[in-house]
Amino acid sequence: MRIGILTSGGDCPGINATIRGVCKTAINHYGMEVVGIHSGFQGLLDDDMEAFDAENLSGLLGMGGTVLGTSRVKLFPRRSADNHSEKAARMMDTIKRRGLDCLVCIGGSGTQATAARIDQLGVNVVTIPQTIDNDIPLTDSSIGFDSAVEVATEAIDRLHSTASSHKRVMVIEVMGHEAGWLALHSGMAGGGDIVLLPELPYKMRNLGNVIIDRLKRGKPYSIVVVAEGIYTDGSTRKRAAEYIAQEIEYETGFETRETVLGYLQRGGTPTSFDRNLATLMGGYAAGLIANRQFGRMVALQGETVTSVPLVEVAEKRKLVTADHPLIVQGKRMGVCFG
Repeated sequence: MRIGILTSGGDCPGINATIRGVCKTAINHYGMEVVGIHSGFQGLLDDDMEAFDAENLSGLLGMGGTVLGTSRVKLFPRRSADNHSEKAARMMDTIKRRGLDCLVCIGGSGTQATAARIDQLGVNVVTIPQTIDNDIPLTDSSIGFDSAVEVATEAIDRLHSTASSHKRVMVIEVMGHEAGWLALHSGMAGGGDIVLLPELPYKMRNLGNVIIDRLKRGKPYSIVVVAEGIYTDGSTRKRAAEYIAQEIEYETGFETRETVLGYLQRGGTPTSFDRNLATLMGGYAAGLIANRQFGRMVALQGETVTSVPLVEVAEKRKLVTADHPLIVQGKRMGVCFG
């Protein structure tokens, strides 16, 4: 079989390890041909591909980013169920001309949705979840999430010493427009005093009371971890961290500073967990192809790597709920979630 592999959407640590896992298993174990598609789905429009072999797979395990490149090109019209666009026709022509028996698509929620529509066109598709947001349903973890949590946690750890030295409130903003998984996990791991998520409402008065109460108990500094997608009272010109920092300063009178991690969370080498997850998921994807099980996404459920129907994850998001064990335990320990 000849398979094409692409990476789409935002980059994150572990993509290259995933490419390696898929390709090495497909080539060495199943005797398949593998073609790397450059710049995500754009590569299918431009017919921009290269053959993969053992040589160009060397050194990928610990490398950040993606050697294939990525893009956010839209193959299908937004807000339309019609899969027969001009771009889709060009893509289908490339797939037929190149003789690709299957596409392996590595990416986040947008990639899963696009892959599901390609599957509806009759193309054999297998996907692998990769996003630092960890918002893809039916998988406990997506590749890149653990690495991003480590980066954010280290940043929060470093802020503790500065906040303590200057007796300040420090607000740190991490990624997460709709899902607060990164803020939740890094905030709890980094010992945040207040953790704000897009899924949970909050009141500034509650935040101010927590910070003032800490001062009364002899703790003249606080760490506030916020996801970028939290509610900011209609303020579109301010980032979440800036908005919260200004509101806290107004509410309490305490000196408050903000830090935005931004794209630092996406870069760098993957953790050992993400390297091993990428290896397992990549190998499992190759096995799905060999067994002609298409239209599926590889998933981690507990300690088991398995697969789920792609249609069950497309256009859906996994969000944090108020009864999550980390939130329940955090509240027992005095962490404020709004």
